[in-house]
Amino acid sequence: MLSWFTKNEVNEEIYSQDKNVKCQIILDSGRISYAVYKNEKLVIKPSSLGFLIYGEKPLGENLKLIRSQRKKHQEIVELPWGENKYIDNNYVESAYYFAEKKYPNRIFTLRVRVFNNAVAFRYEIPPQPKFSQITIKDELTEFNIPLNTVAWKIPAYQPDRYEYNYEKSTVYDIKKSVHTPLTLKTPNGVYVAIHEAALYNYGAMTLKLNEKNILKSDITPLSDNTKAHIQLPFQTPWRLIMLADSAIELTTNQVMYVLNDPPAQDFSWVKTLKFIGIWWAMYVGEWTWAPGDRHGATTEHAKEYIDAAVRLGVSGVLIEGWNDGWEGDWLDNGINNKFTVATPDFDLEEVARYAKIRDIEIVGHHETVGFIDNYEKQIEQAYNYYAAKNVHYIKSGYASSKMLINGRREYHHSQFGVNHYQRTIELAAKKHICLDIHEPIKGTGIERTWPNLLTREGARGQEYEGGALSPSHACYLPYTRLLAGGMDYTSGIFDIENSVKRLATTLARQLAYFVTIYSGMQMAADRPFIYEKRFPDVFRFIADVPTSFSKTIPLAGEVGEYYIVARQDRDSNDWYIGGITDEFSRRINLHLDFLSEGTYEADIYSDSDEAHYRDNPFGILITKKRVERTNTLDLYIAPGGGFAIKLKKL
Repeated sequence: MLSWFTKNEVNEEIYSQDKNVKCQIILDSGRISYAVYKNEKLVIKPSSLGFLIYGEKPLGENLKLIRSQRKKHQEIVELPWGENKYIDNNYVESAYYFAEKKYPNRIFTLRVRVFNNAVAFRYEIPPQPKFSQITIKDELTEFNIPLNTVAWKIPAYQPDRYEYNYEKSTVYDIKKSVHTPLTLKTPNGVYVAIHEAALYNYGAMTLKLNEKNILKSDITPLSDNTKAHIQLPFQTPWRLIMLADSAIELTTNQVMYVLNDPPAQDFSWVKTLKFIGIWWAMYVGEWTWAPGDRHGATTEHAKEYIDAAVRLGVSGVLIEGWNDGWEGDWLDNGINNKFTVATPDFDLEEVARYAKIRDIEIVGHHETVGFIDNYEKQIEQAYNYYAAKNVHYIKSGYASSKMLINGRREYHHSQFGVNHYQRTIELAAKKHICLDIHEPIKGTGIERTWPNLLTREGARGQEYEGGALSPSHACYLPYTRLLAGGMDYTSGIFDIENSVKRLATTLARQLAYFVTIYSGMQMAADRPFIYEKRFPDVFRFIADVPTSFSKTIPLAGEVGEYYIVARQDRDSNDWYIGGITDEFSRRINLHLDFLSEGTYEADIYSDSDEAHYRDNPFGILITKKRVERTNTLDLYIAPGGGFAIKLKKL
């Protein structure tokens, strides 16, 4: 539908196809704003839009609507890997073409899409006379949500980036910037997550209260205190507002992915991966990253892990600490890292040869420590080096408070950081290499366009065990961080009572993570001898669980309390169920009505009645039974515990 307006004032409503979500676009006194409704409940009150631009008048004032264009879109998107094979992409879109009433008569478009469970919009600015390059001073996008709305948040602009524990507060308490996704529960019971999609060439959006006490975008600044330097034409990332009637329904939202473009090249070579690695042994003090008597990344150790991967039935081995540069305080000495020079006790060519004949993938490692100038000087040569050795996977790291480039220190999630990460992804694609990025930029769904980005970290993972994680932490993630995509949580630690890294978990919970926390590269993080000598029967679940699924059905949960989810294997009719709880025990009646007709053999790994994450973490029951979709499973989850189930169709 094409509409022409003869007056400046506008009040238009855009409904989702099921009529349950509405976005209202308002032009009043030359200024635009929007509002959002769910089931006719006002969720976001009228909120202002626009920009402050250096050397220019604000963009968003004294406007008139030239025209608007509306369309309806329906399709099913197929993803090559992930939590779901198919995603609905059904929306109603309105594009509003605005122009300033007076000189300099600049123009821009506000594009709005209303889904059955979300509202998304972005700004599109074309090149125009005397307006081809801009420097963003501030983005004025508001999210005018009630101040007594409950919020689950982590702070922005902190040394550890996204790696903080989630806190429950109210919107009124968000005086300093917080990261997205920001998950909220409004006073009228609607669950909301504010995030963004398709983040390119722009600073990541954080959120804080402005001088009007309204939640507002706060774009991560560059070191020169600007938000972004833009060459027109330009379109911002989508501002995404996910909506649900319950916490568990919120976790089903996949709109972020369909707001990204489909791949522009062939990615049929991309494969998800389950792997073990020379990593956790360093964390518990058995080996070291740096060369010496206890060096972990030796040729001998690598071959031992390759053999173990074959025996355990996993497909890859991560090798950290193999390259020159880990001596001394590596966090301060990252400028010395050489990404094509091995330590004297490690022969990558021999290890790669051995891995190939054993049919095991090597996961290479690049720890930049945020010294980006050092890394970018070597990166193409380093990727070529891996590609020549038949290494198709890289875990990269940026363990620094800020990135260092030419004497400047930049936030990881600034425009500079966003562009750097993107360069690594695109270069890796050219070399047919898949990535697992630690200390990353947050997920915004670009995995749809770049499927070789299989996973990222971007939250506290199990390296923080040993006192910095509580059982509730992993119960926050599905409702917060995981709305931004998969996470390498480094699951599967069975040596729970190790004195160096005492875990706040039961053994069954470690299995549950392989279902509750999705990752396209899934690491079984403990040492192989722990799996083989102490818990071979328990490890069987890790060997079985897939790394890509055809369908995901969240079953029950509340933010920070518990989470239960079922996923169907992409390559069979088998299902996998995982559940975790906080510090409190739960009794769950698990209905199996999501199954198809027929009989399934259920392998159930659950907490024993005496299990407890502090007092008895190894209390586990392994049972087998036959079930059908009409059955209900009665399951006990211990404090800090969990359960994992494999359902094999007979």
